[in-house]
Amino acid sequence: MNILDHRALRGPNYYSRYPAIYMRLDIGELEERPSDTVPGIVERLTTLLPTLQEHRCSVGRPGGFLERLERGTWAGHVVEHVAIELQNLIGFSVGYGKTVDSYETGIYNVVYRYRDEACGLAAGVESVDLVVRLFNGDEIDISSIITRLKEVRDAHMLGPSTAAIVDAATRRGIPHTRLSEENSYIQFGHGHLQRRIQATVTGHTDLIGYGIADDKEWTKQVLGDAGIPVPRGWSCSSFDEALEAARDIGYPVAVKPVIGNHGRGVSTNIEDDQALNDAFDIASHRNPSVIVEQYIRGEDHRLLVIDGKLVAAARRRPAHVVGDGQATLQALVDAENRDPRRGIGHENLLTQIQLDEQSHRLIGQQNLTLQSVIPAGEMVFLKPTANLSTGGTATDVTDDVHPEVRYAAERIARLVGLDIIGIDLLAETLTRPLEEQSAAVVEVNAGPGFRMHLSPTHGEGRDVGRPVIDMLYPDGETTGRIPIAAVTGTNGKTTTVRLLSHVLRQAGRNVGMACTGAIEVDNHVIMRGDYSGPQAAAIVLREPTVECAVLEVARGGIMRRGLGFDECDVGVLLNIASDHLGEHDIHTLDELARCKTVVIDAVSKSGTAVLNADDPRVLEGQQWARGDIIFFTLDPNSRPVRQHVCDQGVAFTVNNERIVMRQGHVEAEVIPVVDVPITFEGHARFNVANALAASAAAYALGLSIADIQMGLQTFHPTPGQNPGRTNLIDADGMKVLIDYGHNVPALEALSELVGCIPARRRISVASAPGNRRDEDLFTLGTLLAKMHDVVFIYETDARGRTPGDAARLLREGAESVSEACRVEVIMEEQQAVDRAFDEASEGDLLVLLIDDVEGAIERIRGRRFRSAAATTPDGELP
Repeated sequence: MNILDHRALRGPNYYSRYPAIYMRLDIGELEERPSDTVPGIVERLTTLLPTLQEHRCSVGRPGGFLERLERGTWAGHVVEHVAIELQNLIGFSVGYGKTVDSYETGIYNVVYRYRDEACGLAAGVESVDLVVRLFNGDEIDISSIITRLKEVRDAHMLGPSTAAIVDAATRRGIPHTRLSEENSYIQFGHGHLQRRIQATVTGHTDLIGYGIADDKEWTKQVLGDAGIPVPRGWSCSSFDEALEAARDIGYPVAVKPVIGNHGRGVSTNIEDDQALNDAFDIASHRNPSVIVEQYIRGEDHRLLVIDGKLVAAARRRPAHVVGDGQATLQALVDAENRDPRRGIGHENLLTQIQLDEQSHRLIGQQNLTLQSVIPAGEMVFLKPTANLSTGGTATDVTDDVHPEVRYAAERIARLVGLDIIGIDLLAETLTRPLEEQSAAVVEVNAGPGFRMHLSPTHGEGRDVGRPVIDMLYPDGETTGRIPIAAVTGTNGKTTTVRLLSHVLRQAGRNVGMACTGAIEVDNHVIMRGDYSGPQAAAIVLREPTVECAVLEVARGGIMRRGLGFDECDVGVLLNIASDHLGEHDIHTLDELARCKTVVIDAVSKSGTAVLNADDPRVLEGQQWARGDIIFFTLDPNSRPVRQHVCDQGVAFTVNNERIVMRQGHVEAEVIPVVDVPITFEGHARFNVANALAASAAAYALGLSIADIQMGLQTFHPTPGQNPGRTNLIDADGMKVLIDYGHNVPALEALSELVGCIPARRRISVASAPGNRRDEDLFTLGTLLAKMHDVVFIYETDARGRTPGDAARLLREGAESVSEACRVEVIMEEQQAVDRAFDEASEGDLLVLLIDDVEGAIERIRGRRFRSAAATTPDGELP
């Protein structure tokens, strides 16, 4: 088998409303070998993956897939189920998948759900290899496969602290975006409602407070000055200074680097000069400044304060083992590391114990070696600090915190100035006030780990992710989502997006807009190019000032990567017409319609789908629409629209050449069509439809009729407001119409407008990308010839064709028309435009169907197309 294409669909897509992995798979000779021809395949696969018994498949009951396997199914289908189950086995709960035939024999489109993108892709690769071996009867090492996938998981998954916050956000319906694969940098919400975290540090974390927490000496000064008990001690830059400090304080002491975390470089209970020397050396390797301080006897506690409130407390113990009177210390450590709760890093509840230099020093201090037999019940500590990351354990004691201790913890958070703070407190117990016992704060942590509170070794786990989200979004109803309007269809997307964005801006909204041509934020162009896909959506939704997003959604983006957002408030489906058929396994108009309906399928339950009731396929597609429905139509007597209105549904239509909104018995006038500049006094019927669609979307977003009217009457078909879309320019004696009609339906719509503009001759410069079908290119040529007197054909993008092939088909189509039309092929766009300029003269209409709009407009400036004034033979004016 051969994987032809393999990628993540990161939002609602053609195959699923949820993120999924897409694999285009050539199963090769296995097309002739369905599973029922492979002896023992069911038994062998269930031995490898027993949990496949739970897969229902199309049968709809546990064991359904295995029944299909026994009856006979193809290798691609087996790959789908194996990829799903491999993800389940490494801890990601997924269940959805589908495998569909393509238009090519032996090639299948395999789709399956994922939780982590890297793991989903890796599972697909492993599943293909496994299934090949399965069908060929080769050996399969399932444990090695699982190990490799776990390595991918551990390299990409979020840490437990960040994951807890993300999970809490998900429960609130707040979307999140991972902004970096290398660290836990997360954005919650969209636009101006976004909040960001990095691990457990938020975008609101105070920089000074962070600095205080990062500097242990500064921490002691701030807390000590406020009367909080802290160990006596000071910073040293040499061993001699450390020795002087220890003798002044009196042994035992603790030694730690001034700046550090996770207990690295920390030594405790130092009782003599030699041990001090060793400890100083360890700490100074972490930071040249080393703190020597009083050793506080007591249990190690971590107090977690979020948004000024104590939310969890844990008693921690350093990595240790308990003797049984028979096993050596080394054997006890090995046995402890075999505990299934222990793993590498954050993969399990506990971390494996790694013996290092500090461990050996502690063992020696206890007059032991690794070969010592430890008496039954005796506890041997192996680390100087109680961090879980070094193998420590934790017991939840949140319910045992004395009110005075709680107050002290919350006061410490205020003194340091951190919104999330972990306080390391040595104390005999948390059940009595600190002043009544041996107790001191030894450290505070900005960005503290949550694992010990989420899943303590003993006691109740605490949902400490929730208070973080409640702090970031204190209004319990807020989901951090800004309104998103997504517009799709075959033609009119860009104009509708630009018009809707303009209407919203006129109403005072800060709009992020992405379309074919540019991304604009707050009316500023920030990127130029084709931004009609999921990447553009991500860029707009990351912008901190955006209050409303208006996104063009093209077929290619849906098929390649999905929508790029999980749901929208308004989904607009303009039309379904022949274009780009044959790409991404979309060969029919019905398949294209299903692709486009992904947008209205992604509408939220409280949102609105805006549908063109004049297009039968759009009308049929309403079965996929979520939320409410608003129709728009050029036919005020449309039967489905009349019924919709009678049922109190909303519709926008044209009545007596006025755009109106109808609902029930109400008809509200929006604006006369003649007052909408982009309609060219109603002659550009396609733009009347676009104006209706934009009006309906604006209404769904809460704008008033007056707001919509103001927006429609101030949006002009100029290169400034709608570049490259029906821009009509007076050019010193002739008119220039610039548009992007690169497919048959668009050109048919444009022909009506072209015919309404008076002209001596009509001259066109036109092309079409090579990824259209032969018959589409030929038909485009015929339409061009019927509309114009002169046609200059260029080639913009071969897109897989032999250079010149698309231009040839356009020319053949144009020359097949019996009417007199001169056709020339000039391969370069700029040369073709210049040739048209040379051809044109006073009274002509020049129709430019081009890509480089700005370049053409620049070359128009300064050119004269008027005929020279007549003169007498002596040069005098007659």
